[in-house]
Amino acid sequence: MRLKFQPDGGRVSKRRSRRASRLVLAGVAALTATSALAAPSRETHSVAGLAAPAEIRIDRWGIPHIYAASVRDAFFLQGYNVARDRLWQVDLWRKRGLGLLARDFGPAYAAQDRAARLFLYRGDMAAEWNAYGPGAKDNTEAFVAGLNAYIAEVRAGRRPLPTEFRIAGTTPDLWAAEDVVRIRSHGLTRNVANEVGRARIACAAGLEAARLYRDIEPKWETKVPAGLDPCAVPADVLADYQLATSGVKFSGPPAQTAMLEIPPDAIGSNNWTVAGSRTATGRPILANDPHREHGAPSLRYIVHMEAPGFSVIGAGEPALPGVSIGHNGTIAFGLTIFPADQEDLYVYETRGDAYRYKDGWEPMRTVVEEIAVKGEAQPRKVELKFTRHGPVVKVDKDRAFAVRSVWSEPGTSAYFGSMGYMTAKTWPAFKDALSNWGAPSENQVYADTKGEIGWVAAGKVPKRPGWDGLLPVPGDGRYEWTGFLTIDELPSAHNPKGGWFASANQFNLPDGYPYAERKVGFEWANDARMARITEVLAAKDKLTLADAMALQTDTTNVTARRMVALLAPIQADEPKLAAALALLRGWDHRTEADSAGAALYEVWVGNFLGPATVVRATPQAVREVVARGDTAAVMDLLEHPDSTLPVQARDEVLRQSLVAAYDDVARRLGSDPKAWAWGKLHQAHFEHALSPLAPAAEREALSAGPAPLSGTGLSPQAAGWRPDTFRVVSGASFRMVLDVGAWDNSVTINTPGQSGDPASPHFRDLFPLWAKGEFVPLSYSRPAVEAVTERILTLTPGR
Repeated sequence: MRLKFQPDGGRVSKRRSRRASRLVLAGVAALTATSALAAPSRETHSVAGLAAPAEIRIDRWGIPHIYAASVRDAFFLQGYNVARDRLWQVDLWRKRGLGLLARDFGPAYAAQDRAARLFLYRGDMAAEWNAYGPGAKDNTEAFVAGLNAYIAEVRAGRRPLPTEFRIAGTTPDLWAAEDVVRIRSHGLTRNVANEVGRARIACAAGLEAARLYRDIEPKWETKVPAGLDPCAVPADVLADYQLATSGVKFSGPPAQTAMLEIPPDAIGSNNWTVAGSRTATGRPILANDPHREHGAPSLRYIVHMEAPGFSVIGAGEPALPGVSIGHNGTIAFGLTIFPADQEDLYVYETRGDAYRYKDGWEPMRTVVEEIAVKGEAQPRKVELKFTRHGPVVKVDKDRAFAVRSVWSEPGTSAYFGSMGYMTAKTWPAFKDALSNWGAPSENQVYADTKGEIGWVAAGKVPKRPGWDGLLPVPGDGRYEWTGFLTIDELPSAHNPKGGWFASANQFNLPDGYPYAERKVGFEWANDARMARITEVLAAKDKLTLADAMALQTDTTNVTARRMVALLAPIQADEPKLAAALALLRGWDHRTEADSAGAALYEVWVGNFLGPATVVRATPQAVREVVARGDTAAVMDLLEHPDSTLPVQARDEVLRQSLVAAYDDVARRLGSDPKAWAWGKLHQAHFEHALSPLAPAAEREALSAGPAPLSGTGLSPQAAGWRPDTFRVVSGASFRMVLDVGAWDNSVTINTPGQSGDPASPHFRDLFPLWAKGEFVPLSYSRPAVEAVTERILTLTPGR
């Protein structure tokens, strides 16, 4: 039964009620919805390694609620339950991260294995565990013991081998606790690829030709570092780096193996925290929707864990213990990427395996490892080389190149630092727990039941005296990090005067921040999402939960106002241009699935305007690197024409690119604009990585969709798409809106579903709701959980 529901009685527009503010009701929220529920099924199992009897209640949306007799057992059962729901996903994550793919999948994966091993943490493990604070190692060991307990049951035939292993012809491996934290390549990468692109532009035409490449904030003039020959940086210098950070792609027919082109703004998130003085209930609201590449199963997994002295609910990545976004009984927390510069490319002069450093030559460290390869009798021996700065990713004649990243520092396993803050009870404790947060650097937002809110920019941010990190640098000792900025040197806010704080990966260093001294970073996400979030939050004196849900699924693209304004002086001198201008001038700038204006605008700006501007305003030698251009940089040039693009040339670019876009949409959707709709192009379709290997009859069971989807990469409802097919490839697969203190009013969604088992009813059950901008309750109290329980697993200690 599906009902519309506003937990706090706020009003929303009819359009918002139709789309983003709807809830599937259950529990204490709506007795009428729960009255139709069948009695939960019950199962009892003995589990080797469990210390005391425990219970897992799985609710009607597949969210597990774990009730354990100790914290140790809570983490043990988190691992056990993850294996129950997501065994293939976490097993592949481990094999990819540790460089073990070729053993299962053959020689085509040996190069990726070698690349992944270059970026494993190879430092002192005691320092690594200590960096995360008390309990991190014990909790991880318990989590891994739970994973292994379930795997042992599968191996013994007590549990079925998940169908994905049958399709792939593989079996799951056992884990060690160190596996969880040694893997670094799943962390979000930063600007090293942009350093290479900028070097290529500097070589071909000078740095002034990089204006449209990436928008720089705050305004900053970079220079080629002394001693760097930008022409010495090969175009393929990051091949190993890209392999190490790529997902696993399986062979098959070309239609199934095309690599996804992930938009530049795909890796991001929205969050906000609003004080009770600005909400309808007087309680804070905290909302978070992280944006990543979409897939089946979902990147994130929601879990609720209860034990004496321990209570937490929220989402994290399935292979990591605990949660990184959610709440305990006192505080709520959420995160978005704070785009600090956490990596650099170093260039060396070499003699054999030695590289010039200061006044001498320093030998590279060589590690020889064996890679087992399916079908080969003997493992392959590979050499991994390292300089003092990091792994060597390329040797080119008398030069070598290494990536230096915070990844190599203790305490930088991605998101694992949430072990410290998820049990905090106060603002000082929360901020203190983030003082050692490593990677990725994040905007961490906070709210608590006393009414306090806050923001902390957390992460290891290198100090770079005398250089800015925007280009590769010589590795001869002139360009060294001199430590990291402390938590007090990074920005934060506690109970801001305006009553709210939000972030969307945009440039958000406060006024007066000494960025020239503390070079946090210069490459931030487009501020379009933040601009719209600010409009809504600033205009709302009393925010409701429904308002927050509607904002997470808001489809307004504020850049459209500025782009369409540029068309004001354009005269319609032929019918197609007249029709295109009329359509855009009458459009409301919302990228709704049924909008014809959105279809034309997104195709125009996404596929035609940027490339046309780049062709007219940049030297031919750099156009391949600049590609479509950065949207913010392109917009700035269009609004402020100069000698590279005079007004007359600008207007011609606008006219020609708009007509070309009009023709393209007409070719795809027909000649009548009244029949156009953004959702006819912009479709969500999640396919499992294994689909190419599955028998044709089974492929549909591994996917979810297609479905028309509203939003775009620059609206709060982030929905990035491939330029060639318009298929949605990134955005918020998970969303959460928390009513701080009245926790059972909180809502969430996770697409395509909670389970990774294609045979489970929870594999894709949330996809239709997500595609419509709907949410489900996030039950927290025991009565609320009992009211929505679908299945009860009673677990007892076993041998």
